[in-house]
Amino acid sequence: MSENLSEQLQLLPDYLSSHLLISMIALALGIIVCLPLAVIVTRVKKLQWPTLAFASVMQTIPGIALLALMVPLLGQIGFLPALIALFLYSMLPILRNTVTGIIGVQPSLIEAARGLGMTPNQILWKVERPMAMPVIIAGIRTSTVWVVGTATLSTPVGATSLGNYIFSGLQTQNYTSVLIGCIAAAGLAIVLDGLIRLAESALSQKSKIRGIIAAIGLTLIVIGGLSTYVTGTEYESESTTVIIGSKPFTEQYILSELIGQSCKDAGFAVDTRSSMGSTILFEALKNNNVTCYVDYTGTLWANVMKRSDLLPSDELLAELTKWLDTQYGIRCLGPLGFENTYALAVKKHLADSLKIKTIADLSNYTPNLTIGSDYEFFSRSEWFAIRDNYKLKFKKTLSMDPSLMYSAILEDQIEVVTAYSTDGRIAASNLVVLGDPKQALPPYDAVLLLSPNGSENNELINALKPLIGVIDGNEMRQANKRVDFDKISVSNATLELKNSINNSQ
Repeated sequence: MSENLSEQLQLLPDYLSSHLLISMIALALGIIVCLPLAVIVTRVKKLQWPTLAFASVMQTIPGIALLALMVPLLGQIGFLPALIALFLYSMLPILRNTVTGIIGVQPSLIEAARGLGMTPNQILWKVERPMAMPVIIAGIRTSTVWVVGTATLSTPVGATSLGNYIFSGLQTQNYTSVLIGCIAAAGLAIVLDGLIRLAESALSQKSKIRGIIAAIGLTLIVIGGLSTYVTGTEYESESTTVIIGSKPFTEQYILSELIGQSCKDAGFAVDTRSSMGSTILFEALKNNNVTCYVDYTGTLWANVMKRSDLLPSDELLAELTKWLDTQYGIRCLGPLGFENTYALAVKKHLADSLKIKTIADLSNYTPNLTIGSDYEFFSRSEWFAIRDNYKLKFKKTLSMDPSLMYSAILEDQIEVVTAYSTDGRIAASNLVVLGDPKQALPPYDAVLLLSPNGSENNELINALKPLIGVIDGNEMRQANKRVDFDKISVSNATLELKNSINNSQ
């Protein structure tokens, strides 16, 4: 426990400073844009409804969806799409409270100011602004809490944040990591809210001491965010850094760590972007926002190439390799040596009682069963292929975080899960993997992909070639089990896997 805590705390400066930077810039943009915009719409009434409606629409879009939408719109991952999404998310409280505060000033006070000969600008600064300030500050404080909280969702679009703790911790069931991320994000929100409140109190009560404390606190926070630039851990040039992507499950964390170690041994700087979705990650690779990552042939065949026909694994790999190079200049360096296929699994006692061995056997019972899977499977072509080939009509389909699927089936909340063949939790949970006699699913060989720029880097290729064809399914399954069940860290599991590979050669 203490070793795990110490390891997680070592990551805190990088994650916290990155989170601070993106949150503070998004909030500053929200204030800079929304305060003058609010003044304009109080003067031009016909702009008020459409402006507030736009801000409201942005707020109703789930944070993770808004972040994900920025990636294809901007054609890149990381800091910029996360920043724009957070800026849009910050608008509503600041805009609405500023408009409400200004409109709420008593008309008699405005008329009195005009009677004294004040100009519209003087009325704004000397009458409306002071009267509306408490409401405006309340909006800024609300926006601050929302932005800091939503910034944890930046991780799936490739931006480092405190969400790195939460997403990786949930997938590997490392609840120390999850707690650190949640506590740090909550603490940051509370501190920022308190400093803004202190600054408002200093202005209203003309207290120099409070003003100095608030200024010092905010300055320290800004410096903390900028430390990301100073240390150079986040924004090094892509030409000198190998950016390694990973999807949001244990195996991908281990493989990205293994790739990172190989790159470091060869003298490369490494930047890991974890917990990214399949589509976002491939788009990032295609656009050179990610240098390399591990994908699976079946995923690429069905979801990127949009192919529904099935070929033997070697023929499929050859055709896929040629297509990736021709279409995008992406190099498939080769298979790592194991296959991690999608599969349907049920508890052993259910399989025994119903005499279920294959998905075809299962199809007779699906109207009374609930199936659970990760949050992207039910929109993937693989699901449509299984469902249509076997005429599956489940009582209910539930999308959930992959880390929760196994506990859900063990607690009888669901009866069927989509498992991964290299997942150590299958045997540990006493589950039975069902056969696929109609071969509705393509082969899922793990392959190492390089971006167009990475494909031209011979030093990088030479550094990664030793990983090709050296990892078998049992080694990968054991490494996954060591993280998911034995609760060792990803880095330690990766070291064990590396030693196992070296011993077997």
